[in-house]
Amino acid sequence: MQSLNFGPVRVYLGEKSGKYPDGNQVLVQGADTRVAFDTPRVSHHIGPDLDEVDLIILGHVHEDHTVALGRLRHVAVQAHEADLAAAQSWDGLARHYGYPPPVLDALRPMIERDFDYQPRPDATGYAHGADWDLGGGVRVRAHHLPGHTAGHCALVVESEGIAFIGDIDLTGFGPYYGDASSDLRQFQHSLRAVRDLDARMWITSHHRGVITERGAFLQALERFAARIDERDERLLGYLREGPHTLDRLAARRLLYPVDYELPFVEFAERRSIQMHLDELIRAGQVARVDPDEYAIAD
Repeated sequence: MQSLNFGPVRVYLGEKSGKYPDGNQVLVQGADTRVAFDTPRVSHHIGPDLDEVDLIILGHVHEDHTVALGRLRHVAVQAHEADLAAAQSWDGLARHYGYPPPVLDALRPMIERDFDYQPRPDATGYAHGADWDLGGGVRVRAHHLPGHTAGHCALVVESEGIAFIGDIDLTGFGPYYGDASSDLRQFQHSLRAVRDLDARMWITSHHRGVITERGAFLQALERFAARIDERDERLLGYLREGPHTLDRLAARRLLYPVDYELPFVEFAERRSIQMHLDELIRAGQVARVDPDEYAIAD
């Protein structure tokens, strides 16, 4: 397991630089307090450096970011207030996902097995602009960047200019906004806002790991954001062949390969496609021709 040190910040890289289902673990040590940003699967292999933290700050709540919360019950947990219910109970997480009951019934044992999922009813909330003084001049501030989830935040170690940007993860897959708590328009706004964080280093939850040059960060961010436009073009290509129902569009897939099957994929496809269609209708490029059929606008 590789770790990287940047002053008070230590990054433990997950498998394949934190590629899902793993992630990258960030620890920040002040003179008085040590905090962890999220707890991905790599957290199982860290030991006392993680186990002795004073606080876990969740940048957002998904199963792959909460792996050690059950094991570290002695450690306080905070999440943005819009994601808090998802950290506190299964019912809250189920609403966060928004999947139909049969999907949730299949998903829960999977995430309990693969991510050691356990709720933390004692978790407390924070808001945009929350700051934590860790002592010795080390400070962390939360910047609300919703879209991936309603409460998704960047956590910025202001004293070092290091931004943990979570699942604005700059992967080739592109932005994910397939849950009930996701929002495409908010994600697009957050992709603009993340550029303006006062940072000289960026850490992603997945795949990219650590980026230390602003030019490289901006190029990666541009490619990541471009995936949204590419998805628009793919949908328009389908509709140029003729009118499509949402069911037919979802079967052709926008996010995942046709042969990729997990319980939540159909829901994620339908929700993501619907948000793209709503934006394309707003832009005058697509028309709804009956309650569940879409076509290129005249």
